Amino acid sequence: MATFNYGARMRSGALTWLLLIASTAGAQLGLPAVRLPQVPGVLPNLPAAGVPLDTNKSAAALAGEVDPRRLRELRAVRIRDSLRRHRDVLEADPHGAPMVRGEVLALSPSAAALQAAGGAGFSVVREYSFAELGTHIVVLHASGSTARALVRLQGLDPAGVYDFNHVYTDSGALRAADINAAQPAPGGAPHAAEASGVGAVRLGLIDSGVDVSHEVFSGVRIQQHGCTGPVPAEHGTAVASLMVGRASAFHGAAPGSALYAVDVFCGLATGGAVDSVAEAFAWLLHQQVPVINVSLVGPPNRTLAGIVQNVLARGHLVVAAVGNDGPAAPPLYPAAWPGVVAVTAVDARQQVLVEAQRGAQVKFAAPGADMAAAQLHQGYALVRGTSFASPIVAGLLALELHTPDPGAAQQAVATLAGRALDLGAPGLDPVYGYGLVGADLRRQPALARLTAH
Repeated sequence: MATFNYGARMRSGALTWLLLIASTAGAQLGLPAVRLPQVPGVLPNLPAAGVPLDTNKSAAALAGEVDPRRLRELRAVRIRDSLRRHRDVLEADPHGAPMVRGEVLALSPSAAALQAAGGAGFSVVREYSFAELGTHIVVLHASGSTARALVRLQGLDPAGVYDFNHVYTDSGALRAADINAAQPAPGGAPHAAEASGVGAVRLGLIDSGVDVSHEVFSGVRIQQHGCTGPVPAEHGTAVASLMVGRASAFHGAAPGSALYAVDVFCGLATGGAVDSVAEAFAWLLHQQVPVINVSLVGPPNRTLAGIVQNVLARGHLVVAAVGNDGPAAPPLYPAAWPGVVAVTAVDARQQVLVEAQRGAQVKFAAPGADMAAAQLHQGYALVRGTSFASPIVAGLLALELHTPDPGAAQQAVATLAGRALDLGAPGLDPVYGYGLVGADLRRQPALARLTAH
């Protein structure tokens, strides 16, 4: 049994929650009070019933699509392919969402609940103790049907919080470009010292690994966590560059700021599982990182929802992409959970991406298309998707919030909302939220135009 511990070890005999009530300012901003989520309904990962998958079309063939239905199909193709290739460690939940085979998560189960589970034939596979959150996760092995095992566990402990160990995926696409990194962009890039207070800025990233050898990270403090060794990946590198990158032709939203990046994928079939994402949050809290960007999408999950709400209650901001399943699709998580700053994306014409999801969860819009970001092994790639807009919002919020604090976190969101360019319907709306921020951070127009040729 593996046990993970940050700071003083805290073990709880019963499920306890000490959750802060959101401030009046938070309510005005549409960031609801912290609360324990309920058991989710139908999960939104795969296309709705009646929309067939094109089984003859590969993920590569769909990669250039922007049509919402095709993008949902692309994600479904990827999920289906992963389930087929890794059936030894992955399976689909009753709604088709991917999860780790045979595992059920328990959020801070009581000693009595664990004893009852053991008597029913469950065994403990892993345990994570999160002192900063005052909680812990126990991963239980379920023999036979995982779905029936979850029902059985919930029956043994009706007050407990149990769910599958779902697997989350990234939300965005990169297209490689043969671009000379030395080409200048109009206006150049500011040094870190030019941004007010940027020397104190600390940003958190939950994604895939970052290629720290890229020129945009030269001189930038990046501390990576997760995996036995760094596993640089395209998505994490691109997102990190939009947060803290700085070079002669490029800069992110908070250039030169300290980045604490957690790789939750590690090149594994089970990468992006709930327990690894929860452990990532715990490590970032241990590092006292006030703003955390999560460019992941997936189904509602009671265990992860409880962790996220605990993070928010301690004064951290969680920023997440709304997803690219289209305006009519059900909400994706973690963006749709109460209190999370959900971000949509716009193109160079300040129009919301046709594939971006809509809903009451949307708080801000930011550039997410017609721009370049760092790619593996130097150079840049043209990126598109809501997961490339969320790091811009995270960087801007980090310039306002230097230490975790519930009141200051709400004020940081209010300050950014006050600077937003109102698009769409007046005021907060389900397409653009409070409006567009970071419009000048579409990096880099010259590089993006070259890439498009």
